Amino acid sequence: MPCLLRCPACRNYKPHYEKVAKLFNGPDAAHPGIIVMARVDCASKVNVDLCNKFSVDHYPFLVWGPPAKFDSPRWKPKQENSELELIDDGRTAERLLKWINKKMGSLDDKKYENESALPKNASDPEQIVRAIYDVEEATAHAWQIILEHKMIKPETRDSLIRFLQILVSHHPSKRCRRGSADLLINFDDHWHTNISLNSQESSTLLTSVAGDNICGKGVPRGYWMFCRGSKKETRGFSCGLWVLLHSLTVRIGDGESQSTFTSICDFIHNFFICEECRKHFYEMCSSVPVPFKSARDLTLWLWRAHNIVNERLMKEEKDLDTADPSFPKVIWPPKQLCPSCYRSSSRAADGAMQVEWEEDEVFHFLVDYYGKKLVSSYRETSMDSHLLLKKQVGTISDDSSASSAATVPIGAALGVAVASCTFGALACFWRTQQKNRKQRKNWN
Repeated sequence: MPCLLRCPACRNYKPHYEKVAKLFNGPDAAHPGIIVMARVDCASKVNVDLCNKFSVDHYPFLVWGPPAKFDSPRWKPKQENSELELIDDGRTAERLLKWINKKMGSLDDKKYENESALPKNASDPEQIVRAIYDVEEATAHAWQIILEHKMIKPETRDSLIRFLQILVSHHPSKRCRRGSADLLINFDDHWHTNISLNSQESSTLLTSVAGDNICGKGVPRGYWMFCRGSKKETRGFSCGLWVLLHSLTVRIGDGESQSTFTSICDFIHNFFICEECRKHFYEMCSSVPVPFKSARDLTLWLWRAHNIVNERLMKEEKDLDTADPSFPKVIWPPKQLCPSCYRSSSRAADGAMQVEWEEDEVFHFLVDYYGKKLVSSYRETSMDSHLLLKKQVGTISDDSSASSAATVPIGAALGVAVASCTFGALACFWRTQQKNRKQRKNWN
């Protein structure tokens, strides 16, 4: 909403706008992620071009439309065949909510009054679109944990580098890809191979590095949309991290399947803060008998692993009465999301669900759900893609020795060794090029 805040009408309108915005944005939003609301001060010189682009001629000036359409070159309020629309009846919070209700097909009024109410859960396949923000939040939160707990050590730095490489290539968010690439470029400056910092140096480094969010600063952090639970202690980070891992496996190529598997296992083993969770994931990683040869195999392995975790947590949460009542653990995907994924299903004597899966259908579902539907809403140019691809060559570390993370069977280890030999020379060249560029920049 472009608004001239110095105008008395805008100052008077501000609390009405904020009352509505809090329903959709912020940690206590009743309907997080359904609508993204933002305001622009047209009195600021930096916003003159933007306000002119939208032909702002009065205040307050409210525009409705899909986020991507706000990046159009120019728009006029009476423009035909446009997905953007001027809100002409929103001068009070009540009238604006009424206008939104008509546009959205009538949201339940009681939900506006109950700020603890939840949006539709994951049984609606279109809800995964909103998870892009949660994937960004999970990435940023994981990075913050790594820094705060000083988890980058000589024996773990290489595994983190390998995981960052995957994020540069395959993270569904452009901003996280770019942020991960920036971290890789400057990684040696912050964490040398023989890093050993005292507490004061670690604190200084945390302040300097954490100042820039790995996924950028454009979207407020600290709350969840798709992964928001009905209680503060449920879902959230663990849900966002699972979505991130699934989204990575459906985006890789067949030749990357084994190295991605190892990187994911190492990352969880070295940097996930829940000790029991690390142990269970390590056991699943260690039980893989042979190297992965295709992205399909890795995608289905992670899906099976997630269901194993869900089955275990279902029993624990039932015994301890800690389940989220609005989002109970289920075998996934549920039938209403993918009926073709099920050959047959039945209940065991203990009530556990037993399913015979149609795995080809499961794989196609996962690719569509975590790949095609879960995409960044930020535009990416071909130049952006080219620059990012140049930044993510092979193993960044000069030392290609194995980390002390989760060990895998000998066959899987051989697969990693072959992959490392293949792109070792490219990695060395990449590092040299980046260092030379930084030196030339400093000289200039």
